[in-house]
Amino acid sequence: MQRRLFTILLSSLLSSLLLSAPAAQAQNIIKLSTTTSTENSGLLKVLLPAFEARTGMKVHVISVGTGKALELARNGDVDVTLVHARQLEDAFMREGWGVDRRDVMYNDFIVVGPATDPAAIKGGKDVIAAFRKIAASGARFISRGDNSGTDVMEKAYWQGAAAKPAGASYVSAGLGMGEVLNMAAEMRAYTLTDRATYGAYRARTGLAVLVEGDQRMFNPYGIIAVNPARHQGVNYRGARALIEWITSGEGQAHIAAFRPQGEQLFFPAAAR
Repeated sequence: MQRRLFTILLSSLLSSLLLSAPAAQAQNIIKLSTTTSTENSGLLKVLLPAFEARTGMKVHVISVGTGKALELARNGDVDVTLVHARQLEDAFMREGWGVDRRDVMYNDFIVVGPATDPAAIKGGKDVIAAFRKIAASGARFISRGDNSGTDVMEKAYWQGAAAKPAGASYVSAGLGMGEVLNMAAEMRAYTLTDRATYGAYRARTGLAVLVEGDQRMFNPYGIIAVNPARHQGVNYRGARALIEWITSGEGQAHIAAFRPQGEQLFFPAAAR
């Protein structure tokens, strides 16, 4: 009888351990949707290994435009999202899909194009005036066309300019920032880009920075956990751990220290 009772208890314990192992393993995996700029620039290759070494957790990254990154979060397909379109982020929060939003960092948008500059916008600081000139010149412009943070800002600039390149002069690519920069180089066209991705692609494209410094080109990034009340299967504990680390002194120091070719591409912005 005692041997039988021992066998039953041992079997129950082993079953419990086997059932809990996948759950425990899942808690150590964090699914992150984020923008192409954080991936293409190389920033995540610096940040995530440091976080993983500190916590023992593993981050799985899905790099897409901000609109798609928020859609993945809205559907509960990821645990946390790192994006850069404050208007879309605020709507995401108002609708109750996200919690614990924090400012993380910022950089800026720039207008780049061929060094020959057919629209004669080089040296300007007014992005709206530059867009008007591009439209009037008939020069080609490559748009992300993917509802990314960059795409949202570009559309706002065209609206402010009350003008837009006509016909074949405006190409909506539906691609990430790196691919769009390559297209702009091949087609000798203008485009709007975040400075970080441009820095990673500058040598291979030969595109020149033509317009920068307008306050309307400020580009802040925020991180948001998926609301566990909406999607009970998300790894909220892991999401919170990543949020806390990336906005901590350690995480912010890694962001500030990320300087490919000696140029700082992202600036810490977490409130501490």
